[in-house]
Amino acid sequence: MELVAWIEASALAGMLRGSGNLYMVVNATHILGIGLLVGAILPLDLRILGVLSGPPLQVIGPFLSRMAGIGLGLAVATGFCLWSVSAAEYLGNAAFRWKLALLALGLGNVALLHGTGWSRLVATGIAHGTTRVLAAISALVWMGVLLAGRWIGFL
Repeated sequence: MELVAWIEASALAGMLRGSGNLYMVVNATHILGIGLLVGAILPLDLRILGVLSGPPLQVIGPFLSRMAGIGLGLAVATGFCLWSVSAAEYLGNAAFRWKLALLALGLGNVALLHGTGWSRLVATGIAHGTTRVLAAISALVWMGVLLAGRWIGFL
C-alpha cells in the first residue's frame, strides 16, 4: 500500500487532479488507444476465424497487429496515468480488478499466439486449429476488458 500511496502523491497524479483539461486529454487519449486496440484486434480475430473475408491475412495481419499494439500501448500508458489519480480507490473496485485480470490474460494470449503460430499464419495465410482457438479467446478477452472498463464507473 505504500507504493499505491506514493503513486497517488506523485507529481503526475497531482497534475491530473489539478487540471481538468489535462485529465480530459489523457482520458480522450485512453479512449483513442482502446479504439485502436479493439478496432484492429477484433477484425483481425474475426478474419483469422473465417467469419470475415477480405484481404489475405498475410497483407492485413501484420498491419492490424501493429495497430492493436499501438492502441494497447496508448491505453496502458494513459490508463496508468488515470489510475494514479485514485489508485487505492480503483484497487478496491471489483470491475477494475477484473479489467486487470482480463488484460493480463489478453497479453498472455497475444504472447502465446505470437510464440506459436503467428509467423506461420503471416507466411501462409492459413489459420490452423490452435491459431483459431487463440483468436476466439482474443476476441472474447478484449471485449471483456472493454466491458470491465465500462463497468468500473457503475460500482
